[in-house]
Amino acid sequence: MNTEGGLKVRAMQEIKFFWVTAIYLWLFLGSFTIYRRLIVAESGQAYLHYGIALIEALVIAKVIVLGRIFGFSRHFEDKPLIFPVLYKSLLFGILVILFGIVEHLVEGWTHHKGVVGGLADLGGLGIDEFGARMLILVVALVPFFAFGEIVRVLGAREVAAMYFSKRAALREIGRSAS
Repeated sequence: MNTEGGLKVRAMQEIKFFWVTAIYLWLFLGSFTIYRRLIVAESGQAYLHYGIALIEALVIAKVIVLGRIFGFSRHFEDKPLIFPVLYKSLLFGILVILFGIVEHLVEGWTHHKGVVGGLADLGGLGIDEFGARMLILVVALVPFFAFGEIVRVLGAREVAAMYFSKRAALREIGRSAS
């Protein structure tokens, strides 16, 4: 019975983490979608791919949650915070790339283009755009994981108090911790 309650709590934590991650990534990637629309509009063309940022955010959040569940991100947690932050940002950037490649392979296979057809679709993106997307993703993940590491080290209540409490209450928390 105790295990079942623990699993429910863990599942709820992972669901919350998924949605926080997805919303953060959607806002970040969505801002680039708006920027791209503005750039394309200067050439007189229309850009109507607004839903892509949401879909990418959901997929990337799923990859991050799965990596977290399987424990891929637990290295360097006893080191200074910069190490786990950079490690997690690069690790999940690479995992998202690998997941994207597998996704294109499966898509090519399911649309009867074959594995090579899926890779051709991926190759059509261009190495420059692919590299730029990877760079943007890793840069987006740095503050996300930095905040997560601060919460892990200081505790969720303390970090929430820092952001949402008055300064006097925050000083009181600091005194009681000393």
